[in-house]
Amino acid sequence: MAEQRQRALSTSGEALYEILALEKGATHDEIKKSYRKLALKYHPDKNPDNPEAAEKFKEINNAHATLTDLSKRNIYDKYGSLGLYVAEQFGEENVNTYFMLSSWWAKGLFAVCGLLTGCYLCCCFCCCFNCCCGKCKPKAPEGEQQEFCVSPEDLEQQIKNDMEREGETPIMLQPTNVTEKTQLIGDSHRSYRTES
Repeated sequence: MAEQRQRALSTSGEALYEILALEKGATHDEIKKSYRKLALKYHPDKNPDNPEAAEKFKEINNAHATLTDLSKRNIYDKYGSLGLYVAEQFGEENVNTYFMLSSWWAKGLFAVCGLLTGCYLCCCFCCCFNCCCGKCKPKAPEGEQQEFCVSPEDLEQQIKNDMEREGETPIMLQPTNVTEKTQLIGDSHRSYRTES
């Protein structure tokens, strides 16, 4: 087959059971038994001249791998192959959130909130004018100083000037004529044994 057929993602969650010739509520032992039987029938070594058997064998392996993994089987039973695709893209823990947010009521709630806020403009204007532009930011009372930013260089220079005015000169360099030496390990040998 030169062209791969494009499959639509289902939401029913029954196709993998059909591949293994099982009902949707099959047990783990029934899945294993059916897989072994079909895998022997369609194995590529038993059908070397049949490319369709090799494709069928791949489908059987895929169905078995999905249905024997408990979390993937739960997602598949609930959401079908679309759920497996979402789990692959966003992670298994985010599947329920994805389907909840893509439901009709979540979309409706988003639309209603958009209409009530003027297409979310009031939130955007409030944020932009108060935070970004600062044009609508409330003014500080006249007795208080406004906050302003100082660059690190200016702050350092201001600290030096304040210290010089008070008669203190900041220490800028370490002394070079230090003669004291510290011996970390003494001459005595330490023993860590405990006598009982």
